[in-house]
Amino acid sequence: MSDTIKILAIGDVVGRPGRQVLKDKLQGIIDTHRIGMVIVNGENAAGGKSITPDIVQEFLSAGVDCITTGNHIWDNQEVMKIIDSEQALLRPANYPAGVRGHGWHIIERKGFSVCIINLQGRLFMEPIDCPFQKFDAIYKEVKDKAPIIIVDLHAEATSEKKAFGWHVDGRASAVFGTHTHVMTADEDILPGGTGYITDIGMTGSFDSVIGINKENSVKRFLTFTRVKFEVAEKNCKINAVVFEITKAGKTEKVTRVIA
Repeated sequence: MSDTIKILAIGDVVGRPGRQVLKDKLQGIIDTHRIGMVIVNGENAAGGKSITPDIVQEFLSAGVDCITTGNHIWDNQEVMKIIDSEQALLRPANYPAGVRGHGWHIIERKGFSVCIINLQGRLFMEPIDCPFQKFDAIYKEVKDKAPIIIVDLHAEATSEKKAFGWHVDGRASAVFGTHTHVMTADEDILPGGTGYITDIGMTGSFDSVIGINKENSVKRFLTFTRVKFEVAEKNCKINAVVFEITKAGKTEKVTRVIA
């Protein structure tokens, strides 16, 4: 039995083109990197906004173990049919008390116990509860149940993500950022053993503006008027990161993947 597990974290899947490239390439990535667990951010999977029950099953059938989300999870009411019952589907844990769904999930794989926590930042986003304090509360609850703790921090500001990484260093096994759809090149292992990257990018069309039709996006910036929201379809790729983590919950290696 291996002393480490490789966890693949895949950047925000944008629409049908993103789902198709994920379906086409995921198994090859799993085989090449000997992946033991797959986490996908799916908040843009349904036409660029939110996710549906059918897409959740599509991801799980393709080999995904856990689906994280963010602020767009609420943009399609179809998801409310399963948001309470589907344990593999997360919404940010730091939404106020009483909001439906759940923000963390523990998965057992080949002798490894892994807790995935979904949080959302507040800078330039909705002023929801503090993600730093919410992590602290969840950590107290799960630290004795799951030595490996993975955090998807769905946030806009790089400063907030960096600060969060330092805040959880030595407690979280790995922190990866989502939301901006642009992969950063700052992968690192912090002094306490926490693997870190500010943003893991996106899965979808790169002939686009963060997955969306580039002509319409340019028009929006030129005119500041309403334009049609369309998911782009060409030159599709997967952005992801592989964290190699010990049973003690320390990251030994962080590898960016572009496929």
